Amino acid sequence: MDKGTYGRKDRLIQEWRHDAYRNREKLPEPSLCSECKALFVNGRWTWNVPETDTHDVLCPACKRIADKYPAGTIEIRGDFYTQHRLQITNLINNVEKQEKDERPLERIMDSTDRDDGTLITTTGVHLARRIGEALSNSYQGDFAFQYAEGDKKIRVQWQR
Repeated sequence: MDKGTYGRKDRLIQEWRHDAYRNREKLPEPSLCSECKALFVNGRWTWNVPETDTHDVLCPACKRIADKYPAGTIEIRGDFYTQHRLQITNLINNVEKQEKDERPLERIMDSTDRDDGTLITTTGVHLARRIGEALSNSYQGDFAFQYAEGDKKIRVQWQR
């Protein structure tokens, strides 16, 4: 019996995720974002200071901010949130700082207060999920997230 004929075929299937803000072509190195001053060097974005002349570009996070097109949304609701808003806001800011220091493209875009809670938008899916996980780990409550089918987006919900 030929193992190649009856082997697992699911390894050939690649998950398709579309990210309109991902660069299709390789950026010239070093490139410096004209807005946030993040540096693209050695194939990744960093907060390093450029040592030589750079090419001016707009990083994917700054493009998302300019277009008002978030990759992540976090909905925070509940009486607990209303009563502990300052502590929860500090936790969210600390998570963002830690994530942003390591990954310059992960940032909070906006925070909007609503009647039933707060809506936070982010430039990346990782930050949104990390904020939701931090809320859940610190304060328990109901935590859920959904990735959009075929698009690089996440929706996080937390309430208590």
